[in-house]
Amino acid sequence: MRTVVGVLAVAAIWSAAVSAHEVSTPQTARQALLEMFFSKTSGTFAKHLPAVTLAALEKSGALANLQQYSLLAGQLQTQGTNFQTFETGSVLLSGEDPKTRQKVEITVENDALRGERDDIELSFQTYKNGEAQRTPFMPRMTFTMKQEARIWKLNEISVTIRLPLADPDLLKAMTENMKARETPNVTVTPVSATPQTQSPTSSAGSDAQVLAAMRTILTAEITYATSYPRVGFSCTLSDLDGFGGGEPNEHQAMLINSGLASGKKYGFVFTLSSCGGAPATSFHLSAAPNANTFGRKAFCADQSGTIRSSDDGNLAHCFASGTVVQ
Repeated sequence: MRTVVGVLAVAAIWSAAVSAHEVSTPQTARQALLEMFFSKTSGTFAKHLPAVTLAALEKSGALANLQQYSLLAGQLQTQGTNFQTFETGSVLLSGEDPKTRQKVEITVENDALRGERDDIELSFQTYKNGEAQRTPFMPRMTFTMKQEARIWKLNEISVTIRLPLADPDLLKAMTENMKARETPNVTVTPVSATPQTQSPTSSAGSDAQVLAAMRTILTAEITYATSYPRVGFSCTLSDLDGFGGGEPNEHQAMLINSGLASGKKYGFVFTLSSCGGAPATSFHLSAAPNANTFGRKAFCADQSGTIRSSDDGNLAHCFASGTVVQ
């Protein structure tokens, strides 16, 4: 009888000790980062901002907006994207849009914990129908977390743009672009001939090129909103501009090239508009054929990342009832 009582007592003590350990286990920097951006609980975003940042936001009157949502979680939920986060392992987040069958994985490339500072370096990979999509411009981001009053706070975000000069896809795009600029667009018309109407495709890019440009801007918008959460999405292409001096900032984030940032490319006019909220949580992206590129589709998208098209070239029709581009 005494043996049984002794065993039960030891088991009770062990259970209490385990429970106490679980309760007292401190939150990791990675868990704090996930909670900050992907928790559905109101106020978690502001919880992991430095005290001086919160004070400045409160003074400016912007703090109330931050306490109502978690930026990325709100975006993904609005888009209907299925996503899963992981507190350990090489993958931080995996998300898939069931409509477009596009998948995004955020991978932890390096987690450098040094005392009360943890630098978490992340990379991004997109998939379409199970196949990895190659792009030489996919950024890497480092989130620097520091402890403040025993809570991990997001102290700094660094963005690195990789430009592999030997990448076959990059070289192909560069050479094709150079050839297009070097080839003169000359039309020879005999004096006695009747003037011909310009072809819809002359001096204009293909639909595939326009769609690639749209996807580049959409990816840049997500990166921009993550890098500058107090601003949210940008409504100005020049804010996403990819070439400039100094460090990236909210007015020149260095996410797209200057040609695309000009808004005029491939015979189309690219425009960002309808940025709602402060910070902005939504936007519209449109690509309309210019005056010399008649007879082409119009393309449009929003923060969901879904691209639509309208055969009549009308942007209003595109946003209202456009066909989803596969």
